Amino acid sequence: MSRQSVKSLILSKPLPLTIHPAAVYLSALSLGSQRTMEGALNTIATLITNGECDAYTLDWSALRYQHTAAIRTALMQKFAPATTNKILCALRRVLKEAYRLELMDASDYAKAVDFPSVRVKRKLRGRALSPEEIAALMKACMSDPTAQGVRDAALIAILRGAGVRRAEVVNLDLKDINPSGAIDIRLGKGGKDRTVYLSSAAYAVVQDWLDVRGRKPGPLLCPIRKGGLVQLRRMTSQAVLLILEKRATESGVESFSPHDFRRTFCSDLLDSGIDIVTVQKLAGHASPATTSKYDRRGEEPKRRAVEKLDIPYTLRRNH
Repeated sequence: MSRQSVKSLILSKPLPLTIHPAAVYLSALSLGSQRTMEGALNTIATLITNGECDAYTLDWSALRYQHTAAIRTALMQKFAPATTNKILCALRRVLKEAYRLELMDASDYAKAVDFPSVRVKRKLRGRALSPEEIAALMKACMSDPTAQGVRDAALIAILRGAGVRRAEVVNLDLKDINPSGAIDIRLGKGGKDRTVYLSSAAYAVVQDWLDVRGRKPGPLLCPIRKGGLVQLRRMTSQAVLLILEKRATESGVESFSPHDFRRTFCSDLLDSGIDIVTVQKLAGHASPATTSKYDRRGEEPKRRAVEKLDIPYTLRRNH
């Protein structure tokens, strides 16, 4: 862009943060997301002003369609499609705040955000674990005579048996699980509560852990000090990742993520004939369409499905 064009996009004077579109947008995000999206906005500001602006000195309300179209093109040349779409999402959100704050009129806003996302063609992420792999993980835990072995078995039983998210499992308290195997998930993704269930076999694994942990109120799964002393405080999501990596190494199971247990949970239920709406509710997904993205069963279920279609036909005798 020309120097004159760039100059028109630079704020003539600082805006109070309460009416700064970028600041208002970022303030509504979590701390982790704030850092990520502030970086995205800085990238946009740098690109459109040849490095003269950042997220707070760019006049977002001055952006028009020619600017946003140019930003999209520049991002496509510099970043992968998924990264480009993330940055474009931040751009749309800031422009929306500029409109809400009455810094842009409706016509300019509508035109400025009228650009498409970049199409992303990629393979499905993650995988489903086989029954043999799950058995190997559980064997690794059961072969560990320490309290960690019992706790880690309970962790895997809950992740695999209830399909909960990593953040949900560390948020569980003792009071959230009852003898029927029902587990109350409080404030899951999107702030929603739901009830999930453990099989009797999975609940028995958790019972063994409770015999070690004790029945005092507090977090269900806890850190353990050397010597087997259970600390009644909450584990971190990172601790879950490290535990699963350790057990995968011990059992010789190919690398997987904690979220792959959710993919396994959904795939196995669908493969057993459970309808997708029920699986959706158990997984805590917003819609069945999201649940379908977790299906990692491959082609075999399709082949089995068509075998159930009857074709009334009598074979000729000479065949």
